[in-house]
Amino acid sequence: MIRPVILSGGSGTRLWPLSRVAHPKQFHALAGPESLFQDTLSRTSHGETFLAPYVVCNETHRAIVTDQTAGRAATLIFEPSARNTAPAILLAAMLAAEADPATILLVMPSDHFVSNPGALKAAIDSLMPAVADGYIGTFGIIPTEPATGFGYIHGQPSAWDGVETVVQFVEKPPLERAVEFIAGGHHYWNAGIFLMRADRMLNEAAHRQPLMYAAVSDAIRDAKRAGAEIWPDPVAFGRSPSDSIDYAILEGAERIVVAPVDMGWSDIGSWDALAQFGPADSRGNRLSMNTLPLLCDGCYIRSEGPLITAIGVSELIIVATADSVLIMPKGSGQQVKELVGKVAQLHPDRL
Repeated sequence: MIRPVILSGGSGTRLWPLSRVAHPKQFHALAGPESLFQDTLSRTSHGETFLAPYVVCNETHRAIVTDQTAGRAATLIFEPSARNTAPAILLAAMLAAEADPATILLVMPSDHFVSNPGALKAAIDSLMPAVADGYIGTFGIIPTEPATGFGYIHGQPSAWDGVETVVQFVEKPPLERAVEFIAGGHHYWNAGIFLMRADRMLNEAAHRQPLMYAAVSDAIRDAKRAGAEIWPDPVAFGRSPSDSIDYAILEGAERIVVAPVDMGWSDIGSWDALAQFGPADSRGNRLSMNTLPLLCDGCYIRSEGPLITAIGVSELIIVATADSVLIMPKGSGQQVKELVGKVAQLHPDRL
């Protein structure tokens, strides 16, 4: 049996003004009738393969998480403060190890989209023999273009069918290097999804990140527990260094494998990414309700309330909420994070 670990502490600032501190992107229905968080839960429904998930989240979102997990068994672990993915995963690994140190954890972000969960399940099955033997498993998205906004995993053939040995992790490369990766093969986008035994994670953390390990261990030891809700000790957890699992653990670890997979994956990391979803009209516009374009081409227009009208514009992204409007040319999605920094200074009530 596999224990899913769903990481739900992100703020999704690149999808402002829709994604807010109190209601970030994972809790919005962006690519279907359910939220990204609910879609993530559905991919690993409690049954013959998966145990009930651990959800690592912010207590600020307790009501939303409780509402969106309604009818689905889950243990909620409330991060006392944001410390990036490595301490969050370590919280779950320590909790799982209390019952069985050999528990296999499937770690997934809650804000990604997967259109083919069957392909994900097949990749999990391919990784299981190596993971049961103590390897850390990763999922490499077969690239469709030389994207520079993703990290890459470099693999090489292994003894396992459908699985490659990881040679190295490469952070977001320049375009010319990304082109080389695509041409050479065996380079995959790092989806940030991992399959590992709890004891392997704990051993790596104790060896490579002793300060983090000690802080999280103390936080779990002194945690407040009430049914399926767990509050790690905030003082102890606050002593943990803040770092991603990639930097803190994986880049220095050995015995890591990758399953190349084409599962219709997107991290929906920007409005540019989201603008590719959904049907387009005859002029290439993707529209929500409360939008009325005239002679517009290739626009993404989304409204959460007010009517948006536009005449004769092209290749724009226009998003409106009850209190804010974003207008930008397509291709500018990565600059939204910078814009949010200015909003934080001048209009903190809009975050």
